[in-house]
Amino acid sequence: EEIVKKSRFIGLATHCTSWEEAQVYLEQVRKEHPKSRHVCFGFVSGGVGTERCSDDGEPTGTAGVPILGSIKGEGLSDTLCIVVRYFGGVKLGAGGLIRAYGSAARLVLRSAPTEIHIPKSTIRISTRTANSGAIYASAAKYGGITGGESFNDRGELEVTITCDEVDGEKLKDEIVDATRGGV
Repeated sequence: EEIVKKSRFIGLATHCTSWEEAQVYLEQVRKEHPKSRHVCFGFVSGGVGTERCSDDGEPTGTAGVPILGSIKGEGLSDTLCIVVRYFGGVKLGAGGLIRAYGSAARLVLRSAPTEIHIPKSTIRISTRTANSGAIYASAAKYGGITGGESFNDRGELEVTITCDEVDGEKLKDEIVDATRGGV
C-alpha cells in the first residue's frame, strides 16, 4: 500500500492461469473495495500468451499499462496484479498516475511469493531391449526422468521420458543417433 498526495493505492497480486480465473478474482476484489474510485489491473497468461489491462476510468494508459509493464518487467507470467485506488481529492496528472500505479504494482509483485515453472516435454519410446542402455544414458545426459517402463505385445520395451521442453528435440535426436535409428 502506498499513499500519494492523499490517494491510497493498494496493490494485490495472485496466480491466475486463465482470463476466466482472473475475472473471478477481480470481481471479488471489487466487492471487497466497494468505496474505491478505481480498480485497475494487468494480467499476463503464459500458456496462451494473453495480456489484458484496464485503466477503470483513469485516463487512457495511466494505470493498466504501467501495471502490465510491472508484471512483464518482473518476468512473470500467469499473474494478475490489481491496484485499487481510493481518491484523496488531489489530481495527480498523467505522469503522477503512471508512477503511482507502476510503483504500487512493483511493490506488491516484488513482495509476493513466486514459483519457477519450467515447461516439460514427454517422450514415449518403443524399442528393442538391447537399446535400453543407450536410451537411459541419453535421458540421463539431458536430465530426463524415465518412468512407465513396460513391454508391449511385440516384446519391445516402452519407456516414457520427461525432460525440460527446451531439451526435448535434442534428446530425441540423441536417442535416434545412440540407437542407430532403432526407436
